[in-house]
Amino acid sequence: MAVNKISIMIVDDEPIVGKRLKRLFEKNGYAVEIFTRGSLALKELENKKFDIIITDLKMGKVDGMQILETAREKYPDTKIIIISGLSKNTLVIDALKKGAFSFIVKPFKFNELKEVVYRAHRELRDTEN
Repeated sequence: MAVNKISIMIVDDEPIVGKRLKRLFEKNGYAVEIFTRGSLALKELENKKFDIIITDLKMGKVDGMQILETAREKYPDTKIIIISGLSKNTLVIDALKKGAFSFIVKPFKFNELKEVVYRAHRELRDTEN
């Protein structure tokens, strides 16, 4: 395992989602922080870069699209994965146009998300070399 772990930010207003994903990714060697409010995630992004962000699209006052836009502006090489129960084509296309790495529709299988995270990890590693 590398000394510098890949860092993942998980933002979902359903605490159980964050807890399950945190357990899954920490077990696979990632450093994970979870946020149940988009506003707290944005505050954290003011001073801290994450390699990968997994964010729900629809939350309270601050939604996943705001997190996507802020993270892309401040940290262009961060890989952002949107997860959402909404799968309207316009939302997916809008998120991808704004720089999302991937869009996964809820409910999803953990292996599906894990594969997308591994793909993002490989891309990050390949750009370092």
